[in-house]
Amino acid sequence: MSVLTRRLKYETEANIDIVNITSDVSNVIDNSGIKNGFVTVFVPGSTAAVTSMEYEPGLTSDLTSVLEKIAPSDVEYQHDNKWHDGNGFSHVRASLLGQSETFPIINSELANGPWQQIVLINLDNRPRYRELILQIYGE
Repeated sequence: MSVLTRRLKYETEANIDIVNITSDVSNVIDNSGIKNGFVTVFVPGSTAAVTSMEYEPGLTSDLTSVLEKIAPSDVEYQHDNKWHDGNGFSHVRASLLGQSETFPIINSELANGPWQQIVLINLDNRPRYRELILQIYGE
């Protein structure tokens, strides 16, 4: 078994920038030499998330609307009272979505569904540079 670590970097916009990273993750897998195993995609930071979804305008809009309902950007958060950075809602949203996902690799290919893409979501109230860590485990 082998474990490989690779990194991907993205420049993201503020306030729910959803970036389809599926092809980049697939390219890393293609170049890894791993035939069967899994890849974990992790974003360091507490105002970003990684998840999977059907990446299309209707669903990205729906996700944005639901996140605003669950963790509104215009209410008081104790985090903001302490740090005065106005991004308490970003931290709550990221905590709900999570910072990593793991996907199978079968016959040297990412084993995702035909309508399932991997996305990086910047939830912060400002643009950010995000670095993803991919750990590929397998043989």
